[in-house]
Amino acid sequence: MSKPMTKTQLVAAVAEAMGGDKKTAGAALDAIASVVAREVAAGGAVTLPGLGKVACKARPERQVRNPATGETMTKAADKQVKFAIAKALKDVVNG
Repeated sequence: MSKPMTKTQLVAAVAEAMGGDKKTAGAALDAIASVVAREVAAGGAVTLPGLGKVACKARPERQVRNPATGETMTKAADKQVKFAIAKALKDVVNG
């Protein structure tokens, strides 16, 4: 398996696909990441067409076990970010 694409490589690929420069592509990527993070943190969801849906799910308080000591403790309620992959992306990968 190959190494994941870095941000620099992604910015370069987006700039090439847009026919623009790297500065514009980098700004667009940063803006998208900022909007998605803000919306998901507020409890909303964002659909990225062709990729999938990013959403925040609340997890209730629960009992967990420390594997080193075997001690059971209560973990406070928290939020978990979920990403559901779009069918279009699954079809491209498996096709």
